[in-house]
Amino acid sequence: MKKIIMLAFPLTVATYLLAFESEIIPHKQHGDTLEILRPEKNHAQVQSRAVILLNQHHYRKAPLNDSLSSVIFDRYLGSLDPSRLYLLQSDIQRYEKYRHKFDDFLKKGDLGPAYEIFNDFRSAFFKRTRKVYDLLEKGFDFTIDETYQPNREDAPWPADEAEADELWRKLVKDQALSLKLTGKEWADIADILKKRYKNLEKTFLQLESEDVFEIYMNAFTESYDPHTAYFSPKTSDNFKINMSQSLEGIGARLQMDNDYVKVMEVIAGGPAFKSKLVHSGDRIVGVAQGDDKEFVDVVGWRLDDVVQLIRGPKGSKVRLQIIPAELGVTGTPVEISLIRDKVKLEDQMPLKEIITYNQGPQTYKIGVITIPSFYMNFEDSRNGVEDYNSASREVRRLLAELEKEKIDGLIIDLRFNGGGSLQEAIELTGLFIPDGPVVQVRNSAGGVEVANDPDPSQVYKGPLVTLVNRFSASASEIFAGAIQDYKRGVIVGEQTFGKGTVQNLVDLNNYPFSSNEKYGQVKVTLAKFYRITGSSTQNKGVTPDIELPSSFGPDEFGESSQPNSLPWDQIRPAPYRVSGMLTDEQIAELKKSHKYRMKHDPDFKELMRSIEEIKKERQKETVSLLESKRLEERKKAEESQKTRLKLTGGVGTKEADDKQMRSADEIEDAYLKESLNVMADMLKVYSGSQASVPKF
Repeated sequence: MKKIIMLAFPLTVATYLLAFESEIIPHKQHGDTLEILRPEKNHAQVQSRAVILLNQHHYRKAPLNDSLSSVIFDRYLGSLDPSRLYLLQSDIQRYEKYRHKFDDFLKKGDLGPAYEIFNDFRSAFFKRTRKVYDLLEKGFDFTIDETYQPNREDAPWPADEAEADELWRKLVKDQALSLKLTGKEWADIADILKKRYKNLEKTFLQLESEDVFEIYMNAFTESYDPHTAYFSPKTSDNFKINMSQSLEGIGARLQMDNDYVKVMEVIAGGPAFKSKLVHSGDRIVGVAQGDDKEFVDVVGWRLDDVVQLIRGPKGSKVRLQIIPAELGVTGTPVEISLIRDKVKLEDQMPLKEIITYNQGPQTYKIGVITIPSFYMNFEDSRNGVEDYNSASREVRRLLAELEKEKIDGLIIDLRFNGGGSLQEAIELTGLFIPDGPVVQVRNSAGGVEVANDPDPSQVYKGPLVTLVNRFSASASEIFAGAIQDYKRGVIVGEQTFGKGTVQNLVDLNNYPFSSNEKYGQVKVTLAKFYRITGSSTQNKGVTPDIELPSSFGPDEFGESSQPNSLPWDQIRPAPYRVSGMLTDEQIAELKKSHKYRMKHDPDFKELMRSIEEIKKERQKETVSLLESKRLEERKKAEESQKTRLKLTGGVGTKEADDKQMRSADEIEDAYLKESLNVMADMLKVYSGSQASVPKF
């Protein structure tokens, strides 16, 4: 499996060039000029090559026809006006003539309609911001009992200007109330919101033709699946810079989501990861430096500007105001402090600890190995360095140390592990099974490659529990799926993310164009992962044997929640032999014991209550604009979130440490605690069915 997927495709498509004269109209609000943006000469060429690339190599094999055109049409409008607040029904009706023509536009290189829609939208934006300033001059009455619908992705477009005005009145009132509940006075609230909309205006004034083209092209690429994307030359260059600098700062990759900066990925081993307070999907709304600097409201800022605020010298402190993903966009911001640092590669490596578990007269020693990432030092591996670092090699070393400690069972903790090297997932699985296939990879041409355990030896043969959550993805799902299919161990936790696709980055500059300009890159989905049973990990992920409560449903967070995600399916199973020690009947007994604890354990009862409260608040279609009621709702949501964090490995838990040994009684993390309970049950099952418990 150690190979690089290479792409080659013919470039025999006809090139269509569109040239327009620039047009300038006055932007009367601020005396600026607002340029009507037009396509650049090279855009038609780039578009044509992207069409060929996706048509020939994308896994979905979706024909570019009227049906796909309709999807592109909706995605483009949704990317411009996701909350349906700027454009009116009359605008949408005017654009409907294009719904089934975007396939033709893409084939011909016609970008005119896409730019027409964008320019209309940008004009509507500036028209709306002028009215926002008028609202802030008048102020709001927060003693009126009325509601606002924050999630308008599926709401109808405003019928007319009067309906749009009312929606915007409630939107700005909601934003003002959110700030008021943090203790701010009206003068400060009005000032913050004015600056917020000024920053949005600045962003729109700085947009160039290349930005519009990128938005449009991503509406096209994302109609195939959410991981296929077009990167403009500027975005491509920034991506390379960010990748090289991603190991510095707080250790998080960010992206824009409407007017918010959202956490896309928390890098294993970084300050954000270690804090256990920052997760994928969280929104950053404020940034402050050191202990005493004031917070800067960053809603509506350009991503690059927010990144510059968050970055800083190693050892310096940055404070962030974050709205946790589970609270939704109307949640109360939580303030956290992080010390900037360089993410050391060794901080991504697995860690171990030993937990003593008392059950009657019996005391068990249970090893726990936490794996933040399926890390592999690719550079050292390519250069032939014999002892290069990797997650599987480190786990092998830790297993040798645990063998000397004579542990009774082992827990592999993959929570918040977003994946990494496929080869490492295969190597790690091989430490726990004798031999056989680990994962199957099906390419866009239908060919299937089976990846096998490269090492016939089995390093650890004893009782095994694998702990996962909704943030366990990709390589984590391959490992957990293989352990489950071989019945080698018990999977405990939440349903995993469901990322079962493979992407490759294609540099368009590698192919001849009629000029020497830069042409960006396209990330293309080329293949899918399948378990050895033939079942895809795509969308469904891995369903645990012992399922623990989750604050996120599959339709809210995970692959299946994303538009146009590739479907779950099955292929032929790979030939394999179950090598585990657990039968279906024994797993059923473990589930029975777990259900009893869920019903009677006070921590689990409290956890279930807090999760249900969080879900209930997040799933509300409207929020109150009555201050007293909103305050009460927020207090309940905050209390529920604190409880959940405390009981699921967030605030108040210890980090694993190589020198650490502690008792199960010290653990507040309810999910880790239940994994220990399941392990104790397994040990009882083994002792009741075999002369001795299998160990190393």
